[in-house]
Amino acid sequence: MLGQMMQQPLLISAQIAHAARYHGDGEIVSVDTEGGLHRTRWSEIERRSRRLASALTGLGLKQSDRVATLAWNNRRHLEVYFGVSGAGLVCHTINPRLFPEQLVYIFNHAHDRVLFIDKTFLPLIAAIRDKLEHLEHVVLLGGKDDEAAAKVEGLQFYEDLIEAGDETYAWPEFDENTASSLCYTSGTTGNPKGALYSHRSTVLHSMAVALPDSLGLSARDCILPVVPMFHVNAWGIPYAAAMVGARLVLPGPGLDGDSLKNLINDEKVTLAAGVPTLWKGLIDSLKKAGEKVPTLTRTVIGGSACPPSMIATFRDEYGVDTLHAWGMTETSPVGSVSTLLHKHLALSADEQAAVRAKQGRPPFGVDLRIADADGNELPRDGDTQGDLYARGHWVIDAYFNVDTPAPHVEGWFPTGDVATLDENGIVTIKDRSKDIIKSGGEWISSVELENLAMGMEGIADAAIIAARHEKWDERPLLIAVKEEGQDPSEQEILDAYQGQVASWQIPDAVVFVDQLPRNATGKVLKRTLREEYDGYLLKK
Repeated sequence: MLGQMMQQPLLISAQIAHAARYHGDGEIVSVDTEGGLHRTRWSEIERRSRRLASALTGLGLKQSDRVATLAWNNRRHLEVYFGVSGAGLVCHTINPRLFPEQLVYIFNHAHDRVLFIDKTFLPLIAAIRDKLEHLEHVVLLGGKDDEAAAKVEGLQFYEDLIEAGDETYAWPEFDENTASSLCYTSGTTGNPKGALYSHRSTVLHSMAVALPDSLGLSARDCILPVVPMFHVNAWGIPYAAAMVGARLVLPGPGLDGDSLKNLINDEKVTLAAGVPTLWKGLIDSLKKAGEKVPTLTRTVIGGSACPPSMIATFRDEYGVDTLHAWGMTETSPVGSVSTLLHKHLALSADEQAAVRAKQGRPPFGVDLRIADADGNELPRDGDTQGDLYARGHWVIDAYFNVDTPAPHVEGWFPTGDVATLDENGIVTIKDRSKDIIKSGGEWISSVELENLAMGMEGIADAAIIAARHEKWDERPLLIAVKEEGQDPSEQEILDAYQGQVASWQIPDAVVFVDQLPRNATGKVLKRTLREEYDGYLLKK
């Protein structure tokens, strides 16, 4: 018989166990929700994660039950990541910025039985607690707190729960295809949809994230994930950081420029990851203070397109390399990272910058293609545009707990983006196939805003477009036609959105026109509107 290899399941618990065994003294720096800095180590994170896993089992949870979180990036949230999944449960991170009705839908659709929550979000959960049909336990991520207990009936406390866990709990082994974590889309069209990840997909994604041609993570790094842990699992960085034993700095709720600047310099961060809006705040803070970030070697920028000027500023003024990344909830999320090939080293600085500004190449484990409206594959020539499709080890197969068919087209997932691919697989996102607005890394549905406008008194016709914004990249702009004989003001229209959508989704301005441009089938020509009003908010 020919020799064979050992068989071991790819499990998230193996990542944290490896970190504890071989990088046990690696430091985790955590900014707590109510202020203050706490320092711990991978060995302690693993020990407390095991106690948490034991305690959750003691609550009667069974394999694949969902455990939700509403929390910032901090040490206890990190313990929940590993304790929940390591026990064979599903860690369901929830975006607290969603509208309350969406939160209720997500909680109930996921059948979450336990919720771990930071104190910041207690008023949010208190307002909807009676609508959460399956939630049995709400646990505050902290010690006993009488003030907090008065806000949510039956509130439990994390430190008490940890104390009840078994110190000798051993990580269980199970099939690597077991569900590990759950993330929902932002519900830009209809209700939010869940992407359910497995242990196998998460571990493979972690390996890809750490590759040199991806984010290049190692035990020599000090990593600051500014991207929230409720945004596609902080882009998988917590898992990858444990796998390589990197030093980890968790920023808590303080994501303003000054807080990030001080944290990066005080803790000697080498790699930081987040959306462009946050990096604009950092750059503004650095310029105002006249400071540099001498230890920071690279930033990872994703969530929305990174302005080329930001890449140049980081490079020329601060000596920081920018990794432009693309992905989505359905791709776990990393689908491509913009790193140079050997042949690009001979290019000029400006030519290299042009490559950097693109969304980059997929790592091993992801495959991309572009196709026309009929699904025919288009050439990878860097010029031909088409609908972008993805497939791979951490690309969604079907949405969680829905009756509709899988979204695939002959085994490929349609991303909803329009892009080009060149001969090296470098992807450039050109546009969105749907008119969804991405503001500061958050999606906003134009359809929802249009429907609300059409129901307002004095509005005969309406369209929402994405207009450029200095801080948020894009913001919704309402183009409206008044009903004959009616004269609503801009402020009256904007006020009418209050209470119907989250405040950050309300359009920034209203432009009144005599009529909307339409094509032969009656559809609004949004491209025409964008050409005319794209810079409206910049001028205003």
